Amino acid sequence: MARLYTGCNDIISLRNAYHGNAAGTMGATAQSNWKFNVVQTGVHHALNPDPYRGVFGADGEMYAKDVQDLIDFGTSGHVAGFLSESIQGVGGIIELAPGYLPAVYKSIKKAGGLCIADEVQAGFARTGSHFWGFEAHGVVPDIVTMAKGIGNGIPLGAVVTTPEIAEVLTRRNYFNTFGGNPVCTAAGHAVLKVIQKDKLQNNAHVVGSYLKERLTALKDKYGIIGDVRGRGFLLGVEFVTDRQLKTPAKAETLYIMDKMKEMGVLVGKGGFYGNVFRITPPLCFTKEDADYLVDVMDYSLSKM
Repeated sequence: MARLYTGCNDIISLRNAYHGNAAGTMGATAQSNWKFNVVQTGVHHALNPDPYRGVFGADGEMYAKDVQDLIDFGTSGHVAGFLSESIQGVGGIIELAPGYLPAVYKSIKKAGGLCIADEVQAGFARTGSHFWGFEAHGVVPDIVTMAKGIGNGIPLGAVVTTPEIAEVLTRRNYFNTFGGNPVCTAAGHAVLKVIQKDKLQNNAHVVGSYLKERLTALKDKYGIIGDVRGRGFLLGVEFVTDRQLKTPAKAETLYIMDKMKEMGVLVGKGGFYGNVFRITPPLCFTKEDADYLVDVMDYSLSKM
C-alpha cells in the first residue's frame, strides 16, 4: 500500500528488526538468522537506536540522522515509507531511544513517505502505559499492522489505515482466503471486551512495573545480567559474561532457561545472539505469578 500510494519503491526499516518472512516483510527484517537467500529489494536498514548496544547510546536524534542520510544518499530523495516496531520483540525487547521516532517520522514525511507501525507484539495493551506501543513516542503512524494479541491465540491479523491510503487496493482485484473469517473476528471482539472489562491494560502497567523492579533487583545481585528493559508485559533481561564488553552469555542463557523449565516456568529467548529473556506473560499475570517467576530465576541464577 505504501509503495502504491506514494509511487516510490524504497522502504526504510531498522537493523535488528523482525517483521515476518513473507517476501516483503523478510526484506524489512534485518537479522541474518531470519533471512533466506532470496531476492529482497528496495529496503534500506538504518542504524538501530538501541540504548544498550547502539553507537549513540540513548541519543535518539543522533540515530535519526542516519535515516536522513539514507534518504539523501541511498534513494531518489523520495521514499515509500518507514517501518518499525515501537519495541523490538524478536530482536531482544529493544526500546527505541527517546526522541527517535518523532525525528524519523518528520524526515519520512518530508520525503513523501508513509510511517508504518508494526504493533504485532507491542499492541493491545501489552506495554501497560499505552494501548499501542507507538503512543509512548508521541507519534501517529499512517498504517498500523497488528496480530498475536488481537486474537489471544486465534489466528487473526489486521492492517489499519486511512480510507485514502486503503483505496489504492481497489486499483486491482484483491482478496484474502482467510479475510473476514467470522469465527476469528468474533474472537477479536471478545478479546477487546475482556481487555476493557478486566482492566488488563492497567494490570499490565501495575504488575509489569512491579516485575521490572524485581528483575532490576536481580541485576544488582548477579553480574551476568547486563540489562533489564522494556515496559509493561514486554520485558527483556540480557545476559552477558562481561558487563563492560557486553559479551553475550549464550550458553548460560540456555542453562538458566532449562533450570527454570524444571521448576515449571517457561520463558522465551531472543535477541540476535540468543542471550535475552523475552518476558511476555499473558495480560492476566498477577503479582504472585511475577514473584514466582523472579524467585525461580533467582534460584536458577544462584546455581550457575
